[in-house]
Amino acid sequence: MVRFGFIGLGSMGAPMAERLLYRPGGLVVCDTHPEALDPFVAGGAEPVADAAAVAEQAAVISVAVVDDEQVRTVLTGPRGLLRTAAAGTVVAVHSTIADATAVELAAECASAGVEFVDAPVSGGAPAARLGRLAVMVGGSEAAFARVREPFGHFADLIVHAGAVGAGVRMKLARNLLHFVAFTAAAEAQRLAEAAGLDITQLGRVVRHSDAVTGGPGAIMLRDTTAPVAADDFWFPILRHVRDLGEKDLSLALALGRRLGVELPLARDALGGLGTGLGVGGGDFEKERA
Repeated sequence: MVRFGFIGLGSMGAPMAERLLYRPGGLVVCDTHPEALDPFVAGGAEPVADAAAVAEQAAVISVAVVDDEQVRTVLTGPRGLLRTAAAGTVVAVHSTIADATAVELAAECASAGVEFVDAPVSGGAPAARLGRLAVMVGGSEAAFARVREPFGHFADLIVHAGAVGAGVRMKLARNLLHFVAFTAAAEAQRLAEAAGLDITQLGRVVRHSDAVTGGPGAIMLRDTTAPVAADDFWFPILRHVRDLGEKDLSLALALGRRLGVELPLARDALGGLGTGLGVGGGDFEKERA
């Protein structure tokens, strides 16, 4: 039971790391917001100031930050993991990043004798709290063998997708379905509203039938398809959904272009997701091809 490190205690990282608090071997935690460390310190984890300090103490390290830029900083910045990580350390990135970024960072890690795995997760914070996430791992067989045990504390499905980059590619394919379905849900609401139906009742019907499988009904909570006011309770929630969706759809489209695969629904969804959710397009919407 090697000591485990966790960097990034946000909405996803915190419930994942909580599941590791009582794992034998010990837990080292790090976050840019000091207050995020408090509940972990109370639970017996050791707080440290930066990624380099994590690598000084942990042999397997999870990283759950927002995007490619933050992942690069955590690994290669002035106080990044690679400044102090010992040969044989395994670094697992749970963030959904570009697969090319994963491959590039894996090469940098390899030059330091460090194993890199891309390990995006699916299921959201509720699944993390229950230990029921799905993790899609891209990396060597040896690295996969070392992360299976700790990942089992917050996930009940751990898939070895293939070599480095395969985990991210699988996550993009999974989220392509997810976010295209969100756009379809908004279209269904428009159709129902135009037909004079109560879209709140439609949402209840869809959520009822989707309760077993989940699905696009999870966002069908508004009482109108009109744009959501900035001071509305749902605005920051739906804007967050839009930002995640546009980012993941943009990454899926980039992968599709490189592989010569046409993804018309993803392209259409990127253009319509923010409008369909009632919060307007975000930074990635302009990138649709």
